Amino acid sequence: MAATASRVFVSHLAGTAVFDPNGDQVGRVRDLVAMLRVQRRPPRLLGLVVELSTRRRIFLPMTRVTGIETGQVITTGVLNVRRFEQRPTERLVLGEMLDRRVRLVETDEEVTVLDVAVQQLPARRDWEIDRVFVRKGKAGTFRRKGETLTVEWSAVDGFSLEEHGQGAESLLATFEQLRPADLANVLHHLSPKRRAEVAAALDDDRLADVLEELPEDDQIEILGKLKEERAADVLEAMDPDDAADLLAELPEDDKERLLTLMQPDDAADVRRLMAYEERTAGGLMTTEPIVLRPDATVADALARVRQQDLSPALAAQVYVCRPPDETPTGKYLGTVHFQRLLRDPPYTLVSSILDDDLQTLLPQTALPQVAGFFATYDMVAAPVVDESGSLLGAVTVDDVLDHMLPDDWRETEFHQDEGVRDAAG
Repeated sequence: MAATASRVFVSHLAGTAVFDPNGDQVGRVRDLVAMLRVQRRPPRLLGLVVELSTRRRIFLPMTRVTGIETGQVITTGVLNVRRFEQRPTERLVLGEMLDRRVRLVETDEEVTVLDVAVQQLPARRDWEIDRVFVRKGKAGTFRRKGETLTVEWSAVDGFSLEEHGQGAESLLATFEQLRPADLANVLHHLSPKRRAEVAAALDDDRLADVLEELPEDDQIEILGKLKEERAADVLEAMDPDDAADLLAELPEDDKERLLTLMQPDDAADVRRLMAYEERTAGGLMTTEPIVLRPDATVADALARVRQQDLSPALAAQVYVCRPPDETPTGKYLGTVHFQRLLRDPPYTLVSSILDDDLQTLLPQTALPQVAGFFATYDMVAAPVVDESGSLLGAVTVDDVLDHMLPDDWRETEFHQDEGVRDAAG
C-alpha cells in the first residue's frame, strides 16, 4: 500500500520494518503517536514510535515518512535518536486506543475498538485517524461474537475520557509474534495502568517469559497487581532462578505467602536457590538442566534437547548423572555437548561420549570467576556441582550477562548519540 493510498489500518503497521532511502533497515514500528482534537475532529497523526536494533525507541515524525507500503515504511533517512518520551497531549494509538470501550454517537450503544485507520490528506503530508473498526457486544468477547463495523471517527465518542478496566486483546493480537524480550520492551513503555491490563490478558507461561525480560521495578509492579493465586502460578512458570531473584526483592511476608501458594516442588527449588548469595554460581543457576542417566542413548538426549520450551543455552549440553535424576542428583559423571550428539549414532550410550575433563563450578563460586570460566572454555552453560559430587544445577551465559551489565542496561544503548526531538513532532 503506497503512501498515497487512501487508508491504512494501524494493526497492519505493528512490527513493520522501517527503511532508509538506501534500503537499509533502521528499525520497526512499535506504535503510532496521535493528538486528539476538539469537536470530534479526526486526530492528527504526529509520527511513529520506532524501535531501533539497539531496542531504543525513538520518535519518527510523519513529515519524515515518504512511503508506507506493504510490509515496510520508507523514511527520508534523517533520524533523531533521542529516546521517545510521550507528551501529555499525545496518545499512543496501539497502546491506548485499541480495546477501549466507546459509544456510537447515533445510538449511544457501547462498542469495543478493535482497530483504527489512518489516512494521508490529499495534496498534504499530514495524516489523520479517520476510521474506527469496532465490535458490538459486551467487553471480553474478542473475536468470538458480536457484529463488527467500520465507522467515521466522528461517529464515536469516548476517546478523550480516562479508560478504566480497558482490555488488551486487540493490542496483544498486533504483537502476538513478538519474542518475550521484545514484548517486555513494549510493556515497559506503556503506562502503569495499561501495563497491568496487558499483563492480566497474557496467559501464565507468556507472562512468565515476559517478566523474566523486564526490569526489576516493572516485575515487582506487575506481580503486585495480580491476585496472589495467579501470581504464584506465574512464579511457578518462571525459571526457578528468575523466580528466586524476583521473590528476593519482595517484603518477607509477601514472599512467604507466595511461596506457600506455589506447588511444593516448585517452591522447594526456589527456596533452595534463595539460600545462595545472589552473585554466586548457586544464586545464578537454574535447577532444571537436562539430566540423563548413564544408560541413556544419544536418541534419548536429542529428544530432550528438542523440547520447545528449553532455552538455547540449556539445550547446548546434557549432564550425565547417577540417580536420582532431579537436582540435586546422584554423582555427576560428565557433560555431553550438543555437537557431539549430532556426530554419534542414535544408539550410542551417552556415558561413552562424556566430556569428563570439563571443570565444574562450586555453588559458592563468585560471579567474576563464573564469568572467567565461560570466557576460558567458550561455554554457554556450565554445571554447578557440590563438594559431594551431586549436580545442583547449571548456570547459563544469559544469567551471567544479566548480573554483570549495569542495572539500567535495558535503558542504555551503546554508541548512540543523543539528538533533539524533531520540531515537527
